[in-house]
Amino acid sequence: MMRRIDLRESAHSPRSILPRAAVDVSDAAEQVQPIIDAVRDDGARAVRAATERFDGVTLSRLRVPGEALKSAAARLDPEIREALTETIRRVRLVHTDQQREDVTTQVVAGGQVTERWRPVRRVGLYVPGGLAVYPSSVVMSVVPAQIAGVGSIVVVSPPQRDTGLPHSLVLAACELLGVEEVYSVGGAQSIAMLAYGVTDSEEECPPVDLITGPGNIWVTAAKRLLRGVVGIDAEAGPTEIAILADATANPVYLAADLISQAEHDPAAASVLVTPDFELAAAVEVELERQVATTKHTERVREALNGPQSAIVLVTDLEQGLAVVDEYAAEHLEIQTRDARQVAARVRNAGAIFVGPYSPVSLGDYCAGSNHILPTGGSARYSSGLSVQTFLRGTHMVEYDAAALSEVAGHVITLAQAEDLPAHGAAVLVRFTDRAQDQ
Repeated sequence: MMRRIDLRESAHSPRSILPRAAVDVSDAAEQVQPIIDAVRDDGARAVRAATERFDGVTLSRLRVPGEALKSAAARLDPEIREALTETIRRVRLVHTDQQREDVTTQVVAGGQVTERWRPVRRVGLYVPGGLAVYPSSVVMSVVPAQIAGVGSIVVVSPPQRDTGLPHSLVLAACELLGVEEVYSVGGAQSIAMLAYGVTDSEEECPPVDLITGPGNIWVTAAKRLLRGVVGIDAEAGPTEIAILADATANPVYLAADLISQAEHDPAAASVLVTPDFELAAAVEVELERQVATTKHTERVREALNGPQSAIVLVTDLEQGLAVVDEYAAEHLEIQTRDARQVAARVRNAGAIFVGPYSPVSLGDYCAGSNHILPTGGSARYSSGLSVQTFLRGTHMVEYDAAALSEVAGHVITLAQAEDLPAHGAAVLVRFTDRAQDQ
């Protein structure tokens, strides 16, 4: 079912061989540009037109009425309510410890620098629709923004054809979290609406300062085009799991975890890295058995058979660690002997799941960690969504006359070295007789 890649005697860099989903954001950006231009120029009318064209929904209003949010929460299945409530509690617990405190460094007597942390003023959070519904993504986006102290939080999510509103579970999650500003808009048009702002009848959606949250390729393309007009968290690609496993791993667990990510999307990536040939064969047998009984069989089979998925054979765990570091998975499971020690050596991953009882699906919902993570190898240089995403660090510099005088010579020397004499003059003028007379 899954192809094999044998790296045991390969002299090539793993990065050039390892599987990845082929995603052409540039091509999508060309198609998305007219939508963005239309929303910039025509506002709500263009948003409505794009929603009718792509979602098949004619919107009477863009913003979800408050009564719809309350109704969705009131109709929530008690077991789902309990699960969401516990997820919120755990995510708040973990993210509360991510808060930053202002730090003042006394550089010299009379001279200090304070790093001050302040939240973004207004943020837009995208919650995808499509093949699945993601109330959990509402939690993962909203909770860190709230803990960061963001004063204005907006959620956008595609409308359902039967109701003209986002999925009821998304609305219920917003209500449980106290989010009041929600819009029945998805796709590229929602990203443009958040970036430029629109006025709809008597309602206004002012532009936001930052947009976060995963989406399809059209959402990703819109984010790329609007980066700079507005802040963007990341360009999310198809979801992915990599598992580093040795002979101690249970093939039943491994197969189930590979399937769990393949369930998201036919383009989802599932990668097993192992030095154990017999384990690889056992996982293949389990995949055939479990895929046949899972609900979304065709979707899962397509993902596992795709070029983005593979079983990668390595010589030993040392090579396996090098391979998973090169792959830099969104989700990385370590199912080996001494899993915690092995996990501690990993440099590149969006999130690391340690041992047989920490599956990725736990992190998707109730671990307390965030499931909005870097994809496509971007974990080599970026992090998942956190409280930090919604904070800006500002240095506040405060020197008195004596402290400035003490370092003035160095400032002037460096200004002259860079051929920027006015920089040095701006320091020197403060100690001239003429300046003292003013």
